[in-house]
Amino acid sequence: MAIVNVDNANFEAEVLNSDMPVLVDFWAPWCGPCKMLGPVIDELSGEYEGKVKFCKCNVDDSTDLAASYGVSSIPSVKIFKAGEIAAESLGFKPKPAMKQFVDSVL
Repeated sequence: MAIVNVDNANFEAEVLNSDMPVLVDFWAPWCGPCKMLGPVIDELSGEYEGKVKFCKCNVDDSTDLAASYGVSSIPSVKIFKAGEIAAESLGFKPKPAMKQFVDSVL
């Protein structure tokens, strides 16, 4: 499943109105830990296809969106269910920890 890039224009449609849980990776291209987390998110998006939707939000391009969800440091990963934040993870975590994080909301 492709990872959807979200911003102010499509966040509501892609994340808040989704029928399935949505993992949103708030990141920036200059962030080292974000670059380390990227491949983990890519792998998980394939493993959870059909169960969880995966999105990325570049905080440099969507500062208002990041601020409205309390993102003050990155990477910040949030899982939304029915338009509400169901779980949050801050900083880089290896794949097993991220898998456990995703499983916690399923």
